[in-house]
Amino acid sequence: MKKLKKMVNAHRNKGNKKMLKHGSYSIAMTALMIAIVVILNLVIQEIPSKYREFDLSSQKLYTIGEQTEKILKNLKKDVNLYYIAQDGTESNDIEKLLEKYEEGSKHIKVEKKDPAVYPKFASQYTSEQLSNNSIIVECGEKNKVVDYQDMYETTVNYQTYSQQVTGFDGEGQLTSAINYVVSEDMPVLYTLTGHDELSMSESMKETIQKSNIEIRDLNLLTEEAVPEDTECLFIFSPKTDIAEDEAKKIISYLENGGKAIILSDYTEIEMPNFNSVLENYGVQPENGIILEGDQDHYIAQNQYYLLPNIESHEINSNLSSKSKYVLTALSPGIKSLENVRDTIKIDSILTTSDSAYQKTDLENMETTEKEDGDLEGPFPLAVSITEDLGDDKKTQIVYFASSAIFNDQMNATVSGANYELLSSSLSWLCGTEEDNSISIPSKAYDMTTLMIPASDVSFWSIFVTAVVPVGILLVGFGIWLKRRKQ
Repeated sequence: MKKLKKMVNAHRNKGNKKMLKHGSYSIAMTALMIAIVVILNLVIQEIPSKYREFDLSSQKLYTIGEQTEKILKNLKKDVNLYYIAQDGTESNDIEKLLEKYEEGSKHIKVEKKDPAVYPKFASQYTSEQLSNNSIIVECGEKNKVVDYQDMYETTVNYQTYSQQVTGFDGEGQLTSAINYVVSEDMPVLYTLTGHDELSMSESMKETIQKSNIEIRDLNLLTEEAVPEDTECLFIFSPKTDIAEDEAKKIISYLENGGKAIILSDYTEIEMPNFNSVLENYGVQPENGIILEGDQDHYIAQNQYYLLPNIESHEINSNLSSKSKYVLTALSPGIKSLENVRDTIKIDSILTTSDSAYQKTDLENMETTEKEDGDLEGPFPLAVSITEDLGDDKKTQIVYFASSAIFNDQMNATVSGANYELLSSSLSWLCGTEEDNSISIPSKAYDMTTLMIPASDVSFWSIFVTAVVPVGILLVGFGIWLKRRKQ
């Protein structure tokens, strides 16, 4: 009996030692796995976010673009980004954006300033009350404030009469501010006045100023010539003709390597002096209004609300790559003249379809349908004009045959593409390798649907609900058999 009892105790002790051995092994492996996961997580956190995070948003809200990357790469001055935010109220969008900028250049330093801890810090840079989550950009003695409110675009929902956020412009505003504080000089855009020209809307001004271009008025009736510091001349659809002397001053400026954006509209008023500027560069507006015969090239059953073709051109590279639409209206065509200097090159930027036609006798027009005598398309609606003058000098002009293209409502209809065209036109005219004009559009908060084929849905459903559980059971059963044999 004693012998049997001793054998049972020995077997039990052997089993206990075996269980203790397996239990210790399991605990050690679990602890090791936890340690590996913790260490791996710490290591991953030190890896730049561009390598450990993937931006799956359709508008790439959390990714900086090529233009920003280029500016950050070419930075030669130290830039401080002071993030004004109270603890616990930080914006996730802005924090991620600042992280991208700091990783993009060794010259960028981000420093958070809590207004509760540093109540007088922001007053060193601005007398205005800053919104929470604003950024102050500083380089040497120059600085610029990027207010939180300016980084988000909002519209009114007329069903609920409430504001709703529709876009994030953090990258555009921040890159513009960095470019401003590191730049020695600001290019100046002079806008011609005195002929009942159209006024720029606030949105249009913001688009131009975002490119770090200063806007000034110009009255050529009182000035002897176009100012020497003019980077670009802007003529915004005058309703009355300019004086002959003004036309000569504009032509003289352009013939010496000047740059200009010119817009006009259909009018029955004779404007020989204004037209002489255009004719000196081989173009003139047609006398009439274009209607589209192709349904894919107009909207809302209005054949004169045109969706033109975006032609292959340096100005259009950003628009065409994103398959966007531009909208204009009530536009004449642009006619190229025959007797043009060989040094002048005229390229189309926007054109109608082949089915477009132009009504020239608007007073007696009885139908919008195409009739005998109507001019047949296609028609250029916007052109670029370049004249090589030698000695690294050239004249550059962008001409739009309708001012409607830079109307806020038109721009909103095509989700800001019209003002993107304005920005890229200014960049083409004013931008150089040393002076990068900023043309970064805001990123819309569009909701897109992820489309998964039915075959993929079936495969992953079976895989997750059947294959994975069965696999886990088989692995568990195998481990149990192995331990049992031991």
